[in-house]
Amino acid sequence: MNEYKSQVLKDMVKDALEYLSEERIAEVFDFVGYLLAKEKREKRGEEMELDPTKDPILKYTEGVSVEPFAHRIDEILYGGQD
Repeated sequence: MNEYKSQVLKDMVKDALEYLSEERIAEVFDFVGYLLAKEKREKRGEEMELDPTKDPILKYTEGVSVEPFAHRIDEILYGGQD
């Protein structure tokens, strides 16, 4: 991206922030932090690591591979077939 186009986009984002609520601005800030961390990892050549011990949802997903859930998961989620 050329420098002029980059500056125009930055200015547009700054202008758009004026119309957002404080809560939405905080969400934008969180997202920018995520993007910065992602870019930093990419520059170091790292893949995002999924660690069930650090993520409660990933930890739970291990539970659906065991009985009684695994063989009936479609029926449990979507109901019986007609």
